[in-house]
Amino acid sequence: MTDHDVRVLDDSQYRSAHTLFRGTLHHTPAPDDQWEFARETYHEGRAFGAFVDGEMVGTLQSFPSALAVPGGAVVRHAAVSRVGVRADWTRRGVLSALQRTQLRAMREDGDVAATLRASETAIYGRYGYGVATRYRSLRIDRRKAAPRTRPVGRVRLVEGEAGERIARELFDALSPGRAGTISRWPGWWGLSIRRVAAEENLKIAVRSGESGDDGFVVFRVVPGEHGFTGEKPTTLIVMDLWARDAEAWADLWLFVLGVDLVDEVTSYGRPVDEPVAWLLGDRRACRVEGETDETWLRLLDLPAALSARTYRPAEPVVLGVRDVYLPENAGAYRITGDGVTRVDDTPDLILDVDVLGSAYLGDVTFTALADSRRLEVVDRAALARADALFAVSRPPWCGTYF
Repeated sequence: MTDHDVRVLDDSQYRSAHTLFRGTLHHTPAPDDQWEFARETYHEGRAFGAFVDGEMVGTLQSFPSALAVPGGAVVRHAAVSRVGVRADWTRRGVLSALQRTQLRAMREDGDVAATLRASETAIYGRYGYGVATRYRSLRIDRRKAAPRTRPVGRVRLVEGEAGERIARELFDALSPGRAGTISRWPGWWGLSIRRVAAEENLKIAVRSGESGDDGFVVFRVVPGEHGFTGEKPTTLIVMDLWARDAEAWADLWLFVLGVDLVDEVTSYGRPVDEPVAWLLGDRRACRVEGETDETWLRLLDLPAALSARTYRPAEPVVLGVRDVYLPENAGAYRITGDGVTRVDDTPDLILDVDVLGSAYLGDVTFTALADSRRLEVVDRAALARADALFAVSRPPWCGTYF
């Protein structure tokens, strides 16, 4: 195997790394106006390149963030993105070298966990990432929806910088909140909202209740063919929606469902338990278009991660964890309703760190993982205990794409 020189990139190398990454997705280099936004998302010490004979052949990076875990605690978190290896260097150990260096660097920098969005699902399990949250995509026939209620607060459109400022302030107040949600770094807003707003006519609507602004929705409308064949419906796309409480949430959905000259409302990246259909007079007007993996979670500092979350009352279970890339995480952990202790006991369940990452936020049970042959069962009775300890009241969800 060729030796790969993995280095921390500096400002002079960011654009080359960005171009390399875009090339792996079969995109051309970002034009200058787009690069201005992308440049803001590179952080010192967090971008790496793999070099062979002085030539960059692979890259990855991360954004500084925070992650909410069950029980309400928030831990330091790295949002990993822009992972790519040049087509003529794939399957030659480049990504493994990059991952090995990045995982070590993130842990040593104090990040407790890392997450990413996987373009290909077969890649990241080998590096310790496991699917930890899911999301849904919805399509609503607005003409049949017939909402059962009307807004009780005020929803107003806010243009330009003012809309982005209010949305950012509200988001920072609301997230991290539910387990799986993360904080957004400043460059996220420029790349995901300001850049797109200029290209796709994004709109921001803000909801206000008795205590002031308490929710927002970012959306855009794709015009169809009004009054003609109807083969191309006018579609309103909900891109980002956050609310302080159920009242604000309902008003925001009722607002987008009430926009005139729209045939259908679609959304993606929404929680799997979001009860949008219950707002409608005709539930069949709302269809789940798809449900897929969202967060891929990598536990970097396992003792810190396990100690950060809370557990339900149940009899203890001892988990034996394997971790090839960060072997200091490997060992036995006794989980109780009161917390976690590293022990020398014989494990009840043995699993790799990616499998534990899938169970950590509570989206999948240990029983389901055992039935799928994803973990080794030493004591069958321990599955019910583990399920009870790691149970959560709401499925985890992130809601931020990066």
